[in-house]
Amino acid sequence: MAKIQPGATLTPHFRDFLPAWVAQQPWYPGDRVPSLSPVGYFRFEDPAGEVGIETHLVTDGSVLYQIPMTYRGAPLAGADQALITTAEHSVLGTRWIYDGEKDPIWAGEVLRLIGTEGGSESSSRRGGGEAQARGRRLAQGELTSSAVTIELRRILTAGDPPSDPEIIGLMMGTWYPGGPDAATATGCLATIRSRRHSS
Repeated sequence: MAKIQPGATLTPHFRDFLPAWVAQQPWYPGDRVPSLSPVGYFRFEDPAGEVGIETHLVTDGSVLYQIPMTYRGAPLAGADQALITTAEHSVLGTRWIYDGEKDPIWAGEVLRLIGTEGGSESSSRRGGGEAQARGRRLAQGELTSSAVTIELRRILTAGDPPSDPEIIGLMMGTWYPGGPDAATATGCLATIRSRRHSS
């Protein structure tokens, strides 16, 4: 699933498993399983071409959530707590779907995005408008998982990024909160801090 498979299906579908998973997360502010609608999607490319890396922006009607996921052809060792579900892909077979925030492949691609000040790839999924992530590097320094921490924003709001001088990089996003024919919104998807500063 690292490459887009046009016309492929996933069973169970995201709408069947994602709301219940969101309801169990510590960052979810509600007290019941939400009804989620897509606002947009973007994806990263795994350099090895093995792991699908895709972020879903979904709303319950009042709150916009950011849910990065990785799709693997085999279980990720030591990541049982990060497993969202297993599903059958109509082309690739069984996929193990993980919370991207806890997958080192996702973290590596976020840091690559910051380091190159690059942009995400388009997703072929329908629903919502075209979403995008873009990296912004604010200071020099080592951009590795051992040197920095990625602070993912699960609940998104439009607006300017934080101005904290200890932030060395940003992942900014754009999306269409009112649908593909409406105006775009821009906000911060994640901040990057040096572990030296955060310790």
